[in-house]
Amino acid sequence: MSDSTASNSEAGNSETGNSRARIFASLRRGLGETANDDIRHTAVAARIANHPRNRIPLRAQLPHAEQVALFVAKAEALTVSIDSVAGEADVPARIADYLTRHNLPAHLRVAPDPLLQNLPWSERPMLQVEYGPGRSQDLVSVTPAFAGIAETGTLMLHSSPATPTTLHFVPDHHIVVMRESQITGTLEEAFERLRQKLGSVENWPRTVNFVSGPSRTADIEGVPVLGAHGPRRLHIVLISDGTAPLQGQA
Repeated sequence: MSDSTASNSEAGNSETGNSRARIFASLRRGLGETANDDIRHTAVAARIANHPRNRIPLRAQLPHAEQVALFVAKAEALTVSIDSVAGEADVPARIADYLTRHNLPAHLRVAPDPLLQNLPWSERPMLQVEYGPGRSQDLVSVTPAFAGIAETGTLMLHSSPATPTTLHFVPDHHIVVMRESQITGTLEEAFERLRQKLGSVENWPRTVNFVSGPSRTADIEGVPVLGAHGPRRLHIVLISDGTAPLQGQA
């Protein structure tokens, strides 16, 4: 590179940097902010700590048993299948039944989460259970969920070493195992639980995903197609564990 070319490149980079700085300075002035990074960081930390709520819809402000019923109804309306079981010991059998109904191989890619690792898989010796992140060859994944949101029938999932995000989106069939006590009325309440569990913002996951039914699109001629960007089927095994919601628990 010649000296003149290098000089032109450095000048271009400097101009780009100056333009970016001017744009951000203009935005800060418009927002009434100062250029002091410490002040901005303090303001952001205060907002995260206080997290003021917006208006909360009344339709999900119900006794917890009714929130569970609302979650099930909303999820089933979104083409989600749900099995209710009396306890954790019943989960492997229900998952085996799901595989049989859909003519799937008895092979599961399972999140290395304590709830799932402690299930009595040995009672279903034909099931092949492997733990780890999702892979392109996996047909069925099994994961926990952090919360179920009753007002929309939505699952709240977050990434962690025990809950790899690839398990939520790569396999064709996504099976979620969760307790009734993980169901909350609203999105705001689900986030409150997440804050209680994880504490400071430094502990927050890289991703928090909200899943409402199987992946679908109607981009081509308005015809709905399942599995366009993720699992074609979403199945929930819902464990009955009383009507009182958990606080700050996964």
